[in-house]
Amino acid sequence: MTGIVERFDLLVVGGGKAGKTLAMDTARSGKSVVMVERDMIGGSCINVACIPTKALVSSARTLRSLRHAGQVGVEVEAPRVTSESLLEHKVGVVEGMVAINHKQFLDSGMDLVLGQAHFVAPGTVEVALSGGGTRTLSGAQTVINTGTRPFIPPIPGLSEAGYLTSDSLLDLERLPQHLVIIGGGAIGLEFAQMFVTFGTQVTLVEAGNRLLPREDEDIARSVTELLTRDGIRIVTGVSVSEIRRNHGNVHVTLSEGSSLEGDALLVATGRAPVTSDLNLSAAGVDVDDKGYVATDERLATSAPGIWAAGDVAGSPQFTHVSLDDYRILKENLAGGSRSTKDRLIPYTIFLTPELARVGLTEEQARAAGHDVRIAKLPVAAIPRARTMRETDGLWKAVIDRRTDRILGVSLLGPEAGETLTTVQTAILADMPYTALRDMIITHPTMTEGLNLLFAAVKD
Repeated sequence: MTGIVERFDLLVVGGGKAGKTLAMDTARSGKSVVMVERDMIGGSCINVACIPTKALVSSARTLRSLRHAGQVGVEVEAPRVTSESLLEHKVGVVEGMVAINHKQFLDSGMDLVLGQAHFVAPGTVEVALSGGGTRTLSGAQTVINTGTRPFIPPIPGLSEAGYLTSDSLLDLERLPQHLVIIGGGAIGLEFAQMFVTFGTQVTLVEAGNRLLPREDEDIARSVTELLTRDGIRIVTGVSVSEIRRNHGNVHVTLSEGSSLEGDALLVATGRAPVTSDLNLSAAGVDVDDKGYVATDERLATSAPGIWAAGDVAGSPQFTHVSLDDYRILKENLAGGSRSTKDRLIPYTIFLTPELARVGLTEEQARAAGHDVRIAKLPVAAIPRARTMRETDGLWKAVIDRRTDRILGVSLLGPEAGETLTTVQTAILADMPYTALRDMIITHPTMTEGLNLLFAAVKD
């Protein structure tokens, strides 16, 4: 340890959603707070994840709408995008939100330190400052919120051939002619549909037998059909055995012997925790076998006075979960006992149409021992979908037969992420499915489809 140790009431290492919100809140209460951020003011969501990705999803949706404008009686001539226009849009959104976050940080009264931190003792870090020099910071309470980075699998030839990740692809220096995507999870699917809409040929390779293994098979099949219809070539049940660069193109050899080629390669195989450079052993903080910070249900680590939150703590990798981690930490730092146990976590995959889910799938409910009733509704049956000429999709609900309580829903359709909140509220309120079946809902809206969905509950 070198230099003078600066002591604070709260030290936050990493400025993700949980950490930055806690830091600002604590600083506004009059306590001394320092937050160390390596390189992304506002966290990964604003800089390289949710916000820029969804900004480009909005671009793709607008382009799709213009191409189909004739279906709703509007004539539009040859809409198109360029890499320059997309980059300008993305950068404008990101820079605006970064500026807002930076101002909020400073206005809160916290000390914002830009640099790479590593622990030198429990609750104490040494920071290599971005502008040169070091500072040594210590917190009476410390929160680790360093997030995750794209996981790069050990595929022979991958590093030498060159590849893109969900972070670097957002730079959009050019639109690829043929993009090969490795990974059929949410990130891979969102980028696949986005780029095929922009005019890129897309091939997606998934090692599993189907896309979206966390979803029920009928929902995953519906998504696969929609993406295939969009023009995406989907290859499942095979892994990538080798990658090499050949005359400027990427040559991908698959495990069953076939191959494919493209001018760009996106690796979308999940994310890994940012912990390797933190020297957590010096702080007495344990990690699991994948490198995530080990915490209990209160988000406390193995070291007294040190907590972890967000993706790096192994929480489900959504910004809204990280925000709830902030609520848990705020209460527990004040002596409370708020827990992560039994949280009802919704999520939306921002395809067109969206896939939104909360609660259990049918498969999960049956595995948990529930006697279930199922309701399914084609989106084409919802009047609002017909007025928008957006009739693709399938809604599904899982009901406990004994109690009539909603165990979960999967909504594949337009504005599904917005409709989902109504069902989530009903689940939290422990309402029977009949409450939504019989509720008076504005006509014509997509949420009105819940009347129809729950009227379709089958024995």
